[in-house]
Amino acid sequence: MAHSKLGLVIMALLVGGGAGLGAAGFRELIFLFTWIFTGHRQFGQQGHAASLHLPFAGFYFVLFVPIIGGLLYGPLIHRFAREARGHGVPEVMLAVAENGGRIRPPVTIVKALASAICIGTGGSVGREGPIVQVGSAFASSLGQLVRMTETRLRVIVACGAAGGIAATFNAPLTGLFFGFEIVLREFSLDALLATSLSAVAADLVSRALFGGGPFFASIPHGLTVGNDSTYLLVALLGLVAGLIGYGFKTFLYGMEDRVDQLWGQRPEWLRPAVGGVSLGLLLLALPQMYGVGYPVMDQVLAGHEVLWFVLILMLGKIAASSLTLSIGGSGGVFAPSLFTGAAAGEAFGIVVHHLFGPAVGPPAMYGVLAMGGVFAGAAQAPLTSIASVAEMTGNFTLTLPIMLVTGIASALSRRLTYGSIYTTKLLRRGIDIERPKATAALRSILVSDVMQPLSDLGGRAELRNADEPAEPVPTVIQAVKSLVGPVRGSRRPQVLFADEDLAQALRQLVLFGRDGLPVLSQDSELTGWLTRNNVLQALAQEVSSSTASIQQGARAVDPDYGESSHASARSPQPGTPLVGYELLEMEVAVGSPAANRRVREVQWPPATVPVAITRRGEIRALRPETTLTPGERVTVLVPSG
Repeated sequence: MAHSKLGLVIMALLVGGGAGLGAAGFRELIFLFTWIFTGHRQFGQQGHAASLHLPFAGFYFVLFVPIIGGLLYGPLIHRFAREARGHGVPEVMLAVAENGGRIRPPVTIVKALASAICIGTGGSVGREGPIVQVGSAFASSLGQLVRMTETRLRVIVACGAAGGIAATFNAPLTGLFFGFEIVLREFSLDALLATSLSAVAADLVSRALFGGGPFFASIPHGLTVGNDSTYLLVALLGLVAGLIGYGFKTFLYGMEDRVDQLWGQRPEWLRPAVGGVSLGLLLLALPQMYGVGYPVMDQVLAGHEVLWFVLILMLGKIAASSLTLSIGGSGGVFAPSLFTGAAAGEAFGIVVHHLFGPAVGPPAMYGVLAMGGVFAGAAQAPLTSIASVAEMTGNFTLTLPIMLVTGIASALSRRLTYGSIYTTKLLRRGIDIERPKATAALRSILVSDVMQPLSDLGGRAELRNADEPAEPVPTVIQAVKSLVGPVRGSRRPQVLFADEDLAQALRQLVLFGRDGLPVLSQDSELTGWLTRNNVLQALAQEVSSSTASIQQGARAVDPDYGESSHASARSPQPGTPLVGYELLEMEVAVGSPAANRRVREVQWPPATVPVAITRRGEIRALRPETTLTPGERVTVLVPSG
């Protein structure tokens, strides 16, 4: 079922429904922590207001609330899921691009709790990044539970991201484009079907719980571009928005570098609490930066703020969001980008309205357009930006000017810098998921095309669906020892699937397949053995450039990767284990029955198959005509108790 199209459809619907419920639960969790510390479900739009639960502190309570929050979520992230720190989306992109869609299950709970606490205690970040990571982690856990192939698992993770965005904003198209353009970064009809179903399912759940109106319902409707000459101003706004989006990304990572230098080697779990002092001072000066900030954004677009204060809010949001993430906070950059764009566009609209009169349109129109423009400039994702502004505001009449603004902003940002606000976080770790894929040709070759068939080596019939060995395990192992020689090592193998492509199999081989890996058919029949040498023979140049990037991806998730002699012992993303078997590495002894004989001539015990040989320091798959020379090491797949 997990390998069929029907199975993919069912999984997409389940993931979409789960992401919708997760988005709803996460939203209420943020409201809960905000209410605990402020006495309000949302805070900031009131300006300098006291907490209803801490009246003795007056409006100075914002000085110490971020410190309390840091003491709560800092140790939580450090102890249970360090990848939950930051805005979350880059970790999902990394999991899809380099780690086969595998995300550790604890990320779901830790990210939700840490982000809710961070936002509820004043962190000026968004809830969209966390819900993308939560939805993707849930999807990954579900996919691994049913043992989906890595190709399918990557699609399901994108479904989790799409469902989270769709449910958060009542915007299924935005979720669909986010899943494709930012997370999956490739197109296929199966992926399109699954991601669409997930986004629709998540949106239906959200509509059932919160209603079906546009997310930004308070923004004026019926906004239109009055005349064609106004498109010149719209194009100029695109340039401004692109520069601001680029500036947001540059300022964010510049502040991260500065905070890293100041913090040095001090304990990371304490960093959010100590950094909370600076965040508290900023909130004392500008309380409108408390939390996500959507109510303040509504006030800006409604024209309730004067020009100079709108500019302060724009700059303040960039500073507050960058500071929150730099000190180790957990939250997204999508909402801060929208907030910054709304303020920048409103300011632009006020200026051009003053210069050219009402014929150029209301300032709110430019605020709506710049929302998409700044996000497009920061994320370099024009399709997601177009869909998000149109769906979230309900102003579909602005589709054409939105396309113009986001296209110009995205193009300008790409001209100015390599890497978006999401991919730059990975680039700083040495991981470039936008590089030209050397593995592109590998995706056209299946594991079944290059594997060594086990039927050539004997034992295939006995291995078929063999949950229990035909003979007691000690008897089989002793028989193999008597036949070949002493055992020099043993371990549990991971498995590949015959219908996977070599690009997916390569990652598993790098992490788990020192001697190679067994291959299962679609009906779970053990049918072949694949080594790195098989892949090298298929496409040597492409493989040589891919191995390093896969290892970099594993190190980005687990800094300790590579410290063990076996990568699989420390990798945080386990593969699929082969139940009921283990690998024995044996040295061919002088005078043993197998010595100086061809593999096909040896009478191997039932349910036992020789799979690989180490010869002159190189591990190769065994072939029937291979001669077993004394002193060489042979890897044998045997039943395990």
